[in-house]
Amino acid sequence: MSAEFDNLRNWIGRTQTDRETVSPRLASQLAALLDHEATLEPGDALPPLWHWALFPAIARQSHVGVDGHPTRGGFLPPVPLPRRMWAGSRVQFERPVRIGHDVTRTSQIVDVGVKDGRSGQLVFVRVRHQLEDLDGTLLSEEQDIVYRDAPRVPGSPDSGLEAPNDGTWRRLIVPDPVLLFRYSAVTYNGHRIHYDRPYAIEQEGYPALVVHGPLTATLLIELVRRNLPRAQIAGFSFKAIGPLFDNEPFYVCAAHDPTSPEIRIWAENALGRLCVDGRVTLTEARPATGN
Repeated sequence: MSAEFDNLRNWIGRTQTDRETVSPRLASQLAALLDHEATLEPGDALPPLWHWALFPAIARQSHVGVDGHPTRGGFLPPVPLPRRMWAGSRVQFERPVRIGHDVTRTSQIVDVGVKDGRSGQLVFVRVRHQLEDLDGTLLSEEQDIVYRDAPRVPGSPDSGLEAPNDGTWRRLIVPDPVLLFRYSAVTYNGHRIHYDRPYAIEQEGYPALVVHGPLTATLLIELVRRNLPRAQIAGFSFKAIGPLFDNEPFYVCAAHDPTSPEIRIWAENALGRLCVDGRVTLTEARPATGN
């Protein structure tokens, strides 16, 4: 490991605290994006994973990098690799985040690791978040962020994994630039791979705009909520296996066994390849008919 990469481990233990009021406008924007009919009001619970729109990294325009992210070396370590992605999360829900309430997030870098992969050098950064209000913990989460080299040969990477064929629920998603731009806007995500097609193709080697991993994860948990609207969700995890793009439809799927509190969820591309794999853990599940 070079001294440049070795220095990144000095970021382990670094902490940051942010505070925000959960605004009704933010909830309304997310509801519209996900095509919800119901109107959310102050005091209502924010649906699971909508907290990802809180606490965006806000940087002055002069402090934004060529990829659209804030320049590196603040809270997150200054990894000298060009491609960055949110590779997965594990969330434990304690109490609902409520609209109109003040929320504090405490974040900590818990690990930084360097590996050699098939595509070159990889750096994994693990971040732990805890959200609280005046009454205590709301949720805890670990996020995995991976940095990697630019591809040697441009094109769409294939995980090589076939998606499961035992799904209970399955929903077709037809992504488009408007959906991706709106999600970038509501989460204040400036990463150009989600809205700047020439950049995504010419600079990062993708075949089209990249669907946000957190958007796919949110669509997966929404699939569970559509079919089990009275269920209480205690935990959620997802892992990005391969990217999804706006030039073809994809599916969000779930396999539900009513005798088990755990539901396997996944996203697959148009070729049936596994792109996102995850789990939802319920504290209570009451089946409902229809999709």
